[in-house]
Amino acid sequence: MTVKAKKHLGQHFLRDENIAKKIADTLTLNGYKNVLEIGPGMGVLTKYLLEKDIATYVIEIDSESVEYLQANYLNLAPRIIEKDFLKYDLNEVFKEEPLAVIGNFPYNISSQIVFKTIKMRHQIPEFSGMFQKEVAQRICEKEGSKTYGILSVLTQAFYDAEYLFTVPPGVFNPPPKVDSGVLRLIRKENFDLPCDEKLFFKVVKQAFQQRRKTLRNSLKTFNLSDNLKANVIFGKRPEQLSVEAFIELTKLIQDDV
Repeated sequence: MTVKAKKHLGQHFLRDENIAKKIADTLTLNGYKNVLEIGPGMGVLTKYLLEKDIATYVIEIDSESVEYLQANYLNLAPRIIEKDFLKYDLNEVFKEEPLAVIGNFPYNISSQIVFKTIKMRHQIPEFSGMFQKEVAQRICEKEGSKTYGILSVLTQAFYDAEYLFTVPPGVFNPPPKVDSGVLRLIRKENFDLPCDEKLFFKVVKQAFQQRRKTLRNSLKTFNLSDNLKANVIFGKRPEQLSVEAFIELTKLIQDDV
């Protein structure tokens, strides 16, 4: 079967065996017995996952890829899930058991994959994979950077994020127009926020929607008291705040209600 580009998913197939093995080896195998690969395509990464002492599952929406995997990886066949990761309830398979998530992620849904992982963080202690380089860097970025934003804060509130290595366009079919980057997320030991979680998400998103403004202006919709707005933190812009500072900010707003 010829490898086709999934243009509707923005996916580029990895064809470099060394890079595939290197991505598989980003897994620490600590704290879980299952790994789920998103979008395995023709299995270039999958083959190296199957060599590890772990139960490998794959989730793939493309029927041609599923047929190829079923024909060429017989021992994987019972663990192929032909579904859309973003819409599928993983507990139909994993029954709330812990799992790692890995993959060469389609560029145009990669952020959504991270957001679903954050939502399922109680079940996903580890996550690694390949993104467009700029997105991978943004996820791992610290405060003070122009690329630090919503994705950075919300991910790092629950996971330790590490940018691992850069991958050039030439190892893909078809080659993308940009570099790719591989990262790893390892869930924090304490991943429950010491503040109202829904309010935290709301504060972070609202702050970065008007990132050039100070928090005093961008968070006006919260109807904060004049006394609270006098706090020095409200004179800062969102990219100046660490994850911990956003948590403290949320606590202040929570107590002001």
